[in-house]
Amino acid sequence: MNTYQFDPQAAVAHLRRVDRGMDRLVQQVGALELPVKRNRSVFEYLVRSIVYQQLSGKAAATIHARLLALFQTRRIDAEQLLKMPTSRLRSAGLSRSKCLALRDLAARAHRRELPTVRQLQQMADAEIIDRLTQVRGIGPWTVQMLLIFYLGRPDVLPIGDLGVRKGYQQLRGFKTLPDPDKLERAGRRWRPYRSVATWYLWRALDIVLPTD
Repeated sequence: MNTYQFDPQAAVAHLRRVDRGMDRLVQQVGALELPVKRNRSVFEYLVRSIVYQQLSGKAAATIHARLLALFQTRRIDAEQLLKMPTSRLRSAGLSRSKCLALRDLAARAHRRELPTVRQLQQMADAEIIDRLTQVRGIGPWTVQMLLIFYLGRPDVLPIGDLGVRKGYQQLRGFKTLPDPDKLERAGRRWRPYRSVATWYLWRALDIVLPTD
């Protein structure tokens, strides 16, 4: 079930009103279908995020399933993960660097240093990024995905995301890929609904946009 922290219809209407290109994109793509799901704990969400980094969806899903199978309840427990030998974690297909990242995350969760969902809901986006990027292996992009898809925050624009940059290139018909700074400046008009703009820019890669 989607748990938006905003009115999706108002968000889409705003984008169409302030940006002619976005208006065309919305017409081509259709209604907003941004999936916001909170069906796991913050710890479990971040475990999955680390596992999925720099892998194809199929390969990551296989490794994540193997990792879950190492736990009797098929729910990843921080204390159990900390006690598990690295060789066993590696048997699931995890790289050494990801094992180290998962152990750091689990240690923080075990010490209750990891914010709960309730605590995250009381924090600003920038504060969440600052807090969670202290975990080994978690960078700004990973936290931005959490903000969009887990917390349902309305105004996140991951300017370093290659898919978003390519979508914006398609939207504007640029010959070259826009750099992150250019995308950041261009995205100011989409505030306070840049998360919604981000979703539509991802979808732009799947369609052919009409030209003026």
